[in-house]
This record gives sequence, C-alpha cells and structure tokens, in this order.
Amino acid sequence: MLVGAQHSSNKLDCLVCSHCFCYIGSIELQIGRRLYLQALRLSRHKETTFESSSDHSEEDCQVSDEDNNSHVTNLDKLQSASSDTNEINLIPKEIIESLMNGGLALPYSKQFPLPSIIPCPGGCEEEHYCSKLCAEADWDLYHSLLCTGKGSSSHTEAVLKFIEHANATNDIFLLAAKAIAFTILKYRKLKSTNLIDQKRVNGMDDSSFSLLMEAWKPISMGFKKRWWDCIALPDDIDSCNEESFRMQIKELAFTSVQLLREAIFDKELFSLDIYGHIIGMFELNNLDLVVASPVEDYFIHIDDLPCLQKEEAEKVTRPFLDALGDDYSVCCQGTAFFPLQSCMNHSCCPNAKAFKRDEDRDGQATIVAVRPIRKGEEITISYIDEELSYEERQALLADYGFRCQCKRCIEQV
Repeated sequence: MLVGAQHSSNKLDCLVCSHCFCYIGSIELQIGRRLYLQALRLSRHKETTFESSSDHSEEDCQVSDEDNNSHVTNLDKLQSASSDTNEINLIPKEIIESLMNGGLALPYSKQFPLPSIIPCPGGCEEEHYCSKLCAEADWDLYHSLLCTGKGSSSHTEAVLKFIEHANATNDIFLLAAKAIAFTILKYRKLKSTNLIDQKRVNGMDDSSFSLLMEAWKPISMGFKKRWWDCIALPDDIDSCNEESFRMQIKELAFTSVQLLREAIFDKELFSLDIYGHIIGMFELNNLDLVVASPVEDYFIHIDDLPCLQKEEAEKVTRPFLDALGDDYSVCCQGTAFFPLQSCMNHSCCPNAKAFKRDEDRDGQATIVAVRPIRKGEEITISYIDEELSYEERQALLADYGFRCQCKRCIEQV
C-alpha cells in the first residue's frame, strides 16, 4: 500500500493506527469510546429536538433526574440499562468513563490484546499509532506536511481549512493530499542527498526536475484520467446535465488544490490538471480498505463460551452489546492505493482477485489467484462485477477509457 486513509465518518466508530490501520488501545476503550460518542450524538439530537419543540412533559424530566441521582452498584446499573428493550439502551456515564480509562475490565478481554496508543510526533489529536515505528514512518512519508499539531512545521490553519473542506465534500481529497505529501517529502530527501553528492563531485548539473520525476514514479504507476473526466455520472443526474456536473466537480477540485497549496506548498509544483489526475487515479484504481473489528471477535467469543461461563460473562457484557446495537461489529473502513494492483490490467474472466482476507488485521490487501495461472500468462483482475451482462460491463468500463476485448467479451459480441 502506497497511501491509505480511513473514512472520516468511520473514525467515530473505530480507533485504529493511522499508518497500518490495526486496532489500538483495548477492547474496553474501543467499546467505551463508541458508546461515549453515541451518547454525545444522542445528546445533541435531544438538544435539537428540545429547541424545535416546546411540548415536553414534566414527567419525562422527572424520570431523567431520578436516573441521574440513583445510587446503585455498577452491575445493577448495567443490568437496568439493558432492561428496557423499547428504547435506546444507555450505559451510565461513569461506567463508560471507567471503561475508557481502564477502571473497568471486561471478562475475557485479555484474550484480545491490542497495541498501546502512540501519539502523533507533531502533537496533533487527529492521528494515533500502534507503535513508534508506525508513527515515525507515517511522519516521514506524509504526515509531517499535513499535521495540525504544535510540533509541525506546516501552516496549521491552512491545513485545517483543507481538511474541513475535504470532510464536507469528498474525503478522496485527503488521500490525494497524502500522495502529494509523499512525493514532496521524497523529492526533498532525494534533493538533499543529491546536494551532498554535488559537493563531492564538482561541475554536476542541477537535476531537480529528474529528482522530482524519480519521487513521482510510484504515483505515476496509476496515473490515468482526470477526476472530472472519469467520475461516473450519478443516477440522479440526467445526461443532458453531464457537462454542468463535471464542471462542478472540477471547481470542487480547484478549491481543494488551492487550499492544499496554501497548506503545504512553497512552490506550485502541482497544477490543477495534475491534481485532477491524482484524484482520478484513486477514482479508478483505489481499493476498499477494510479491517475487521476485534470487538466483533470478542462478543463472538463470549457467545461461544460454555453455558455457565457465558451466563456469568453476559451479566457484564450484555448491556454493552445491547447499547452498541446492530452496528457492534462495525469494521475499519477507508480507501487505499496499491501500486501493484493498479498496474494490473482488466479482464472479464480474470485469473486473480484483489481483496482482504479474514486473517488480515491491518491495511494490506492480497492478490490471490482464482484459477491456475500458466507460466508467462499475464495476471489480470476485474475492475467491475464480471457477472454483469456484456452491455453492462462495457458501459461501466467506459469510465476507465477503454472497450474490453478480453476472450469472454469477444465471444459475447
């Protein structure tokens, strides 16, 4: 994986390493953090509802006061929290805090250890890591240009504006920013090394452009069409409005690249056109980044315990499971660019597939053969659902700028 990013909305549900995307902290912290943010969202929703309506019964307020003032044991609170199945189950605030700060240990959670949380070297609160190795690697590869912490040399306010715009519009811009940061930082390292070599050998010509091309090489592997040219037309946009839609997408990219320049560029090394190609590269080549949740594994383990052990454990775990609801097993989700996968050509009868295996617990992906591959045979994957009809496949592949002429398509013409 060259660059990857967790979806902004998914960060509320999953706390993972910002470099390798493995889960960090503890089972208790993962559950407590989700419940805390869930309660926060519910509280904000209630405030909004209260402001929009003045018809609230005094009886409801009295129930809330009684709940807040009750003095029962933690276990009693947990059991009472799951007793009412007609409403959203709420865990008392002090229990959630105890879960998050390590004061409450869940049964059998030690069988699911997670790496400790390592803070960002620049001091920002947005990124966390599973080890110093991951923190240093992420800093050196991308994050030193995109960090909003006090220890960063970047223009913090400008970076924040860029991130806010990406979160409000399309977080594919965050992935593009990491790709550009990667190129700039690699270029600076190459240039620094080259300057040292120049001092040793007099008369060497300036090779800044060639060094930039060398830094750009890993990204150029997937360099294809511009974003506004290759993005698929949404179903709710009529074909007669396609030109207007693509112009809006281009304007969105223009705003984003302007904000990014103010944040990390000393010179305009990247134009709107190149920025559009980078985003288009992700649009056409990105692979879903999915990492299964250890919280799901934990609750499955509890459910598989012998009856007596299960019954005892669920006195503690059941209220948390009920409070999390059907989304208790939400996994880490994002998008990533894998150079090897991006180099593979398409076929409607591919001999390989790029995907995540159940045993993969980080952001890496695997290319797996789906049938025997002969020596010298090209390895191909499918960019689309190959089970679709010939006409549907060709229509989808038009976004990639080619008409498929694989063996299967030729036979179906």
